[in-house]
Amino acid sequence: MTEETAFDHKTFLKSLTHLPGVYRMLDKKHKVLYVGKAADLKKRVSSYFQKNLSSTKTAALMKATERVEVTITNTEAEALLLEYNLIKQHRPKFNVVLRDDKSYPYIFVSTDAEFPRLQFHRGARRRKGRYFGPYPSAGAVRKTLNELQKLFMIRNCRDSYFQNRSRPCLQYQIKRCTAPCVGLVSKEEYAADINAAIQFLEGKNNEVIDRFVERMEAAAEIQDYEQAARYRDQIAKLKKVESSQLVSRDSGKDLDIIGFASNQAIHCVTVFFVRNGAVLGSRDHFPRVPGETEPERLLNDFVSQYYLGGDAPPEIILPMSIADGELLGEQLSERMGFKVEVRDKVRGDRKRWLELAHANAEQGLSLKVASNATIRRQFESLGKILGLEETPQRIECFDVSHTSGEATVASCVVFNQAGPLKSDYRRFNLTPEAKGDDYAAMAEALRRRYERIRKGEVAVPDVLLIDGGKGQLSEAMRVLRDLELDWINVVGVAKGRARKPGAERIFVPGESTPLDVAADSSALLLIQQIRDEAHRFAITGHRQRRAKARKTSTLESIPGLGPKRRRELLKQFGGLHGVVGASVDDLSKVRGISRTLAETIYNSLHQDG
Repeated sequence: MTEETAFDHKTFLKSLTHLPGVYRMLDKKHKVLYVGKAADLKKRVSSYFQKNLSSTKTAALMKATERVEVTITNTEAEALLLEYNLIKQHRPKFNVVLRDDKSYPYIFVSTDAEFPRLQFHRGARRRKGRYFGPYPSAGAVRKTLNELQKLFMIRNCRDSYFQNRSRPCLQYQIKRCTAPCVGLVSKEEYAADINAAIQFLEGKNNEVIDRFVERMEAAAEIQDYEQAARYRDQIAKLKKVESSQLVSRDSGKDLDIIGFASNQAIHCVTVFFVRNGAVLGSRDHFPRVPGETEPERLLNDFVSQYYLGGDAPPEIILPMSIADGELLGEQLSERMGFKVEVRDKVRGDRKRWLELAHANAEQGLSLKVASNATIRRQFESLGKILGLEETPQRIECFDVSHTSGEATVASCVVFNQAGPLKSDYRRFNLTPEAKGDDYAAMAEALRRRYERIRKGEVAVPDVLLIDGGKGQLSEAMRVLRDLELDWINVVGVAKGRARKPGAERIFVPGESTPLDVAADSSALLLIQQIRDEAHRFAITGHRQRRAKARKTSTLESIPGLGPKRRRELLKQFGGLHGVVGASVDDLSKVRGISRTLAETIYNSLHQDG
């Protein structure tokens, strides 16, 4: 294998083009450290090789950089999109990286159904229908759905439940649904209620009230006073909801307002949601940024990543001007199909909202700082209890979850002094050899993880927590000795006799008795938090693996029995239980099932009997 040619930046810069594009800084292992875009690649990349660099962050980046690679694009707009995709793919340590990738929730209306329903939705929006949002939290969506049910009596049950009703459910009794499942409301009446709900979500409250007034008067004219009274009550509820909503004078507008606060070490970006002129709420984000970063640059990178990865409203209001504001607006307009403005000079309601977003960002920053200070004190307390010379910076915890040996999964969670480091979490689907044996399961998980640590592929923890007592601790030490890593500080966390928080017993290697740790110790609270997170992560993985296994029918492993024949069998016998109880003669009567295949099916299903 030939040795790679050393990177000569002077030669590289001389041959670099003035065209727009994206550049990538790589370390000696070819890992991407930083991704940037440029309208002029030569000018932008050359600025990194000057003697006097603009910041300590840039100096640290260039110290770690071994190579630079570039990709030419046709336009700066193409470079912006490519930069976003590469940051999302590689998550470089020197870029601004969003920690919270969780998608926002929406309200979905299945308008193509005969009797549409209103429902909570999160994820890709591919189904036919209308989506309203995004909402800042699941709680905000559920609160809105609850209000909509009271106002318009729209069904919220699943289709499978709806299609199999023979009488109205409790929702009808408490006046939350008009019972379309059993025909107690006409298709036309229900469609009118759905349209009213959609108009309400669009902010057209006055139009909704006018329609209900018309329907009330029409019902009164034909002397259907019970129905007229229902419309009267709905109008009263609508008026009450309308009076309690925070609506701007510029009603009907959709916009996001961005608040920003920073103490140099921690940065908080608050996104305020305004839909149809009403404030729906906000969400705080804490972008991960290495070293010092100018607020304008940080906000520029945040806004690009945040909106290029999702939907954008017609207006985005910022607290300061950003370099890519105009370019980003053009790209979002093209992608969304309507004009998107990125603005920082506003007045009136927008200015007041901007001030409110800033106040929320300051509050979010204060809470984050206080939270981090608490975690630092907990780490310091743990270091003292374990007799460590220095405060630990990184803690890993392992736990194992299974049901009577089925679908065994081990989890590894990682915490540092900023809290859970979820990008470093790992799950291990364990082999049948570890089935039902917690010691073997823990040993396999530790070996798989710490072989990578020995190779330098994963950071070494300062403390390793094992969920278990002296037995699990001994097994962990055996694995670490085999890997020549037994110098790592290992702690066994056993549940006390009462199995209640605060009664845990803490074991360390070489000591037969547990450490004397007070029940209200901040170190013990930290151990409990990390242990509980490892348990949650393990049991979630176990349930997912178990559910996946149970979705696989026994019939799928039978040779000669394809999807069509399986469907026919299940349909004829009402499910797998019926197939198992059928005789060879019964099976052979099913269309497409020969006598020979029927015998194969019967023998396969009864081979353990």
